[in-house]
Formats: sequence, structure tokens, C-alpha cells
Amino acid sequence: MRRQAALCLCASLALAACAAPSPQTAAPPADTADDGLAWARGKVWYQVFPERFRNGDPANDPAAADVPEAEGRRWRLSPWTGDWYELQPWEVKRSTDFYNMGVVFARRYGGDIQGILDKLDYLKDLGVDVIYLNPVFRAPSLHKYDSSSLHHVDLNFGPDPAGDRQLLAEAKETEDPETWIWTKADILFLRLVREAHDRDIRIVIDGVFNHTGRGFFAFKDLLRRGRKSRYADWYMVTKWGDKPGDFEYKAWWDVKSLPILGRDGQGLRPGPKKYVFDITRRWLAPNGKAKDGVDGFRLDVIEEVPAPFWKEWREHVRSIKPQAVTVGEIWGDASGWVKDGRIDSTMNYQFAQALVGFFIDRKAAVSGAAFAARLKALLDSYAPPKAQLLLNLMDSHDTDRLASMILNPDRTYGQRHSPRTNPDYDVAKPGAEALQVQRQIAAFQMTFLGSPMVYYGDEAGMWGATDPDDRKPMLWPELVYAPESRHPLGRPRPADPMRFDTALWGFYRNLMRVRRESPALSAGDLRFLSAAVSRDLVGFSRRTGDFEALALFNRGDKARPLSLPVAHAAWRDAVANKDLAAAKGRLRVEVPARGFLILLSQPRP
Repeated sequence: MRRQAALCLCASLALAACAAPSPQTAAPPADTADDGLAWARGKVWYQVFPERFRNGDPANDPAAADVPEAEGRRWRLSPWTGDWYELQPWEVKRSTDFYNMGVVFARRYGGDIQGILDKLDYLKDLGVDVIYLNPVFRAPSLHKYDSSSLHHVDLNFGPDPAGDRQLLAEAKETEDPETWIWTKADILFLRLVREAHDRDIRIVIDGVFNHTGRGFFAFKDLLRRGRKSRYADWYMVTKWGDKPGDFEYKAWWDVKSLPILGRDGQGLRPGPKKYVFDITRRWLAPNGKAKDGVDGFRLDVIEEVPAPFWKEWREHVRSIKPQAVTVGEIWGDASGWVKDGRIDSTMNYQFAQALVGFFIDRKAAVSGAAFAARLKALLDSYAPPKAQLLLNLMDSHDTDRLASMILNPDRTYGQRHSPRTNPDYDVAKPGAEALQVQRQIAAFQMTFLGSPMVYYGDEAGMWGATDPDDRKPMLWPELVYAPESRHPLGRPRPADPMRFDTALWGFYRNLMRVRRESPALSAGDLRFLSAAVSRDLVGFSRRTGDFEALALFNRGDKARPLSLPVAHAAWRDAVANKDLAAAKGRLRVEVPARGFLILLSQPRP
């Protein structure tokens, strides 16, 4: 789900003759107050879209009966390693339009919880600290934002869908948590949480509390019983008809498959509110054990539920698990929400928008000075401890992928990002030049203040337009993939090889290691360096205690020499693994064209 707001900030920084850290561009040092969230500050996040990450158990693969879009017609599980834009025989019989709802949106690839379990060691080795999971709860769609239940994991994500259906049929559950059982899918998910914790990886799940699907148990009862349903006030019914299933209701963006939960000025109505509070407790502290539960929630379309609800809900969360983190999906300025205590952090789309303007755009590119000013204003709008929690992402399930953004510059972020709305959108595999920009951006993410987040597969070389093309099956090194040779609009294109990019993966892995091992990069304050900010150059210092890191970025076509006044005599280029020495208090370096430097101070002898 997506919300979007544009930020346009025009500012400039005076270019000084020296590169000393400037107080005017400083973010204050992080607060050391113990609020239980030290584990989340500055950590590396990784977003997983479960249906497309890994098929770990083919025995639980969806059948046609599990896929509403199959509509009783011939349907087959899609091949994980196939050409994304190639239509399967059953798809051609429906439509030759790739983006037809009965084609790509009817696809299932079999990703599941076992697949995530199987790849926990991959994520640990990469350097991931926190996994953010798109919805895992029961829902008919591939994305699971149309829930049928929030107290059970989707049956096809678990080991025994048929057995779990039988268990649930016999259980006769209601909204009362005393009637809830644990399915095999639920138990496998809790195993995932436990095994992630064993590897010192935290799990944050998607909380979708604004709406449900039409298959949600309360809405199904409403369809059967109409105004006589015990759940009649759980939804926003605007007009009752003469028959039980004949009524009108409000839905998210008027998408009738997503009825919104009942609410008033203070938040959700008592029925759905209690249910949300109950499922929150279930997953934060299963069977009353907080150590076995998830570590927080990412909150979908949070701005559409009245604000007072979130403040009360967050207090509920912290009463169960004080160290649990809450992250809002807010595309614009979220600082007011954080200051008011409704959430701890946000998906920092404003960070992404700023980076697009400096690193990606060509005709609409902003200067290094304007870029630095925009980021400074962003940091200054949050208290230092909260700025360290910001999820500094570039892409997600709601945007085109980073690599494809680079191929398609000079667009408003989040707009005209698919051939569906922009026939000129380039769907090809990014080349070496685009890959170099991606490396710069990844390095910026891993050195900037906050918590960098990587969308699954960016580190493996995946590319694609926005939904559905940003949700291709994950590339794995042990699998052999067909080349991508089709075009969604039927146009000619070269065949692009699809394979796991080992070199890019190694690059991301090394960056995460450098960040993890550097106290300055993982926890230091941030100051832009006035002498390292110009049209094509931006640089900043990260510092905590006696540790300092310098991050310098040059988007220009020519190398840029710099002479920086520094307090430390010994430095190390963290990427080139090369020692550097300052002379008479100045460090002389050359930032490569379309490149960057990450320099770490070394201990005094």
C-alpha cells in the first residue's frame, strides 16, 4: 500500500575554503536515554515480500482453489525461474495484456515461511539486523493486504494447508482470543521468529489495521446477516438494503475488495479496536512470552486511521513488549507523528526522494548544496534518537526498483514508474553505468544517519518497474533463470540475462560489514562538510567519542581532489582497504568520478 507526498526544498550552502565540520549542518548527538529501542537504532533492515522470496516447501504451493483470480479456469503455479514477461498458456487464454488482472495478478510462485527460514543464514551473512515482512496473515491475494484473519498466518505459507483448514473448521473460532488455536502455519512462523532471534536478527511484521478483505470473518458474517450481524458496526456501512448482503460500504480508495474498518474521531470502533489489540498481544507475546514474539510492526496506510488510536495502540504495544518498535507508512513529513508518540519511526521516503534528486535525476538534478540542505532539514525535524530510527530506504513493494529508477530519471518519485502508465518506461536490465550509480546510493544509505533498508533482491541485481514488476521471484545463485526477453507492451527488446549478481552482493555485504564495525557509522552524529559540498559533490562526517568516519560522494565525470582539516593523523579507506595519513592536520584525498570514499579514523598509536 502506498501514501505519497512531495517535498520540494530549495536551499544552498556556502562553499567554504576548508572542510572542517560546520555547526550549521550538524545533527545533534543521539540521546542515550534507555527507551528499549537501542537494538533498532542504526541497524540494517531488509524487506521481504514472502510470496516471492523463496519457495521452501513445494508441498504447500497454492492450488487454483486458493487463488480467487483463477475464477475456476485452468491455472498453474508460475515457474520461479521463467521469463517474467512471458505469458504462460493459461494466461494467454485469458488475455494477451500482461497487466490484465487475470494474468500477472493471478500468478503465484509458492514463496513461503519455510523459504525464509531456509535463507536466514544468507541474510545473516549479508549483514541484515532486522527483517521487515510484508503481510503474512491469511488473505487470498498474493500481497496479503486483503486479510481474512489477522490471528492466523496464511495457510499456504505453512507446512500443511489442508490439515490447518480442518483444524480451523473444527475450532469454530470467534473474535474472542480464548477461542483461537495455533495452526501449523502459525507454529512455523513462530519458529521463524525464534530462529531469527537465535541469529541476532529481529522480525518486524506488517500491521494492516485500516481495512480487511471481503473474506475476513467479520465481513463474511455481515454479508450473511446484514444489519443483524454482531459485526454490523465493524465496518463503515453507508446504506442498508432490503436483503442481508445488499448494503453499501466505504472501502480503501473505493476498492470494494478492501472494506475499511469502522471508526470515529478517536480511532477504530470498540469491536475492531479490541480485535486489533488482541492480535497485537498474540504476536508480540505468543502464549504470554514476549521473548518468542515479533519485535514490532510496520503500519500500513497509518494516516487513514484517526490519530488518537495510534497513540493508545502504541502504549498498548509498549505495555506488552517495551522494546518493540512501531514504524509508520508515511510518504510525507512524519515528524509530528513521532513527536506526538503515535509511532517510533517511519519509512523514510523523503530520504529516497532526496537521493533521487541528486544521484539519479539528470535534467531535474539538484546541486550538492541543495541536496545537503534538504537532508539537514529532514534530520533537524526529528529528535536525535528518533532520527537514528528512520528507515532510510530507496525502494519498496510500492515503487519501482532502485536499479530501474536509475534507468528512468527525471520523474516525480513514485509516479510514471511503470509501462502501465508510462509507455516510455525502460524495462531493460541496467548496465554498468547505472550499476555504478546504484553502488553510490547503496554506500550513501550505509553511511548516512538512520537505519538503512534494502528491498529484497536489490543486492542480487534485481530490477523492475513498480507493482507488479517490483515483485519478481528472488534471484538465487543456485538457480538457473531464463533470460528476460519479452516486453509487457509487446515491443522488441534484447534478451537480458537473469542471474544472481555475486559482485554486487559482495559489495552490499562489505558495506554492511563496514557500517557494523564502525561505531561512527552505526551510531555517530552527522555533520555535512562545507568544503565537500558543491554542484556534484557532497560529503559528511559521522562521529561518536574518538571515532570518526568521512563519507564523500562525487556524481561528476571528473575526479575531485580535496584537502580536509582533520583531528586524526591515521585513516583507512574502508572500501579500498588502504591506509592514509594526514599531514599537518590535513587529509588530502581524491574522490573518484562517479564514485565515493568511506574513510575511517584509526586509533592513535
